[in-house]
Amino acid sequence: MKETFSPAELNRLDSARLRRYRELLDFYNGKHWQNRARPGEKQLTFNYARVVIDKLASYLMTGMKIVVDPAGNSELEKAQARRAEAALARIGEDNNLEQLDFETEVDCAVLGDAVYKVVWDTNSASVRVTAPDAQGVYVWHEPDDYTRQRRVAVKYALDAAAAATLYDLKTRNRTVSLVELWTAADFELWADETRLERKPNPYGFIPFIVFPNLRAPKERWGISDLEPVIAPQQEFNRAVSQLSRILELSGNPIAVLENVESSEDIAVKPGAVWNLPEDAKAYLLDLLQGGGVQLHIEYINLLYRTLHDVSESPRAAFGGIEKDLSGVALEIEMQPLLQKVGRKRAIRTAVYTRRARLMLRLLEKFTGEDYGGGRVRVVWNPVLPRDTARTVANEQVMVQGGMHSRRTAMNELGINDPEAEFSRWLEERAAILKMNRNFNARAAKNGAGVRDNEASGESSAETGGSL
Repeated sequence: MKETFSPAELNRLDSARLRRYRELLDFYNGKHWQNRARPGEKQLTFNYARVVIDKLASYLMTGMKIVVDPAGNSELEKAQARRAEAALARIGEDNNLEQLDFETEVDCAVLGDAVYKVVWDTNSASVRVTAPDAQGVYVWHEPDDYTRQRRVAVKYALDAAAAATLYDLKTRNRTVSLVELWTAADFELWADETRLERKPNPYGFIPFIVFPNLRAPKERWGISDLEPVIAPQQEFNRAVSQLSRILELSGNPIAVLENVESSEDIAVKPGAVWNLPEDAKAYLLDLLQGGGVQLHIEYINLLYRTLHDVSESPRAAFGGIEKDLSGVALEIEMQPLLQKVGRKRAIRTAVYTRRARLMLRLLEKFTGEDYGGGRVRVVWNPVLPRDTARTVANEQVMVQGGMHSRRTAMNELGINDPEAEFSRWLEERAAILKMNRNFNARAAKNGAGVRDNEASGESSAETGGSL
């Protein structure tokens, strides 16, 4: 029995999740103060949270590529794997996936969730990859497995002119709310409360990959990187604003009068003369005396360190290394960041692997190409700089010892296309061997001629002597 659906039910679904998305986006964009500033109140905002998000996304997306291993050792299967890799690379270029993946990673880190959509574009006869806004995505999971999607709805707004052109919709509003409903078997398209289309799913699978930033145990939705940063970020802004106010007042000192009934014509300026009655006192209030400012600075430094700790982004990740460190020492210093990137990459590996498989399935379905069903793998570059010479030496030992193939060694060294590189190596090796054989043949022939001449000379000498 098919489940009933009405777009109106989306308005009541996941309200807490969508509200949290809006709050996190506001915080990422610098809305850190809960209340408006009163007249004369200073509210400084140092958006450290945004810097942490962008920096972590940069570390995470440093050097990622998709490789396809042949399903077997035959030449046909190797050729199919090479064609699959080339097809995936072409799709990546056509969809500008490098930029799309970075932007999606930032969005995922802010909201805690992200979405990819992989479909076939009939107009261009190619695979189209997009990243819908997670705020408009609704997922129904299998009751016993929250990682499996049973049904996905995507809600988005379309301007009235486009709606009239594409779907012949007449409306007095500026936009039309469209909803796509996908299951593995069916596809439905709704405009407001009107169903425009219903047909079998042309792909045979739900073309959405919904994934978390970091997964909370037994939770369907992910965790935002902003959540642990919000409290220290707000307190950091408050403390810096307070210190700024103190320094501002110290630069414009406050005159304190004692035993004075009226303070008219009292001005704090160079050369000012005050006429005070007997027993009256006047002095300037020094807010910096007693080392009070240093306490504020120490507290700000504590908050600054807290921001680094809870975001798992050491100061060294921002280039703030105050001493020379060896490669091992730097890696130890960066361990919190490396561990967080590792947790994220474990999730992203499954996401990008599935996305690549969906791309190949669409190509096989709509172009008739056979890519052989090879194994799709995601290869990540190291987060930190590496000693290339040491890595090359290690991989050389692994290859010579039979523990690694040359292709695996090339993957470890970050070569973009190991198969093509290995083919070029084979061509060079064959050319060098052929050149050596020709050289040895010529050398052998020339050597035989020299020996014949020497033997002839010896015979002549013997003959001459006898004569």
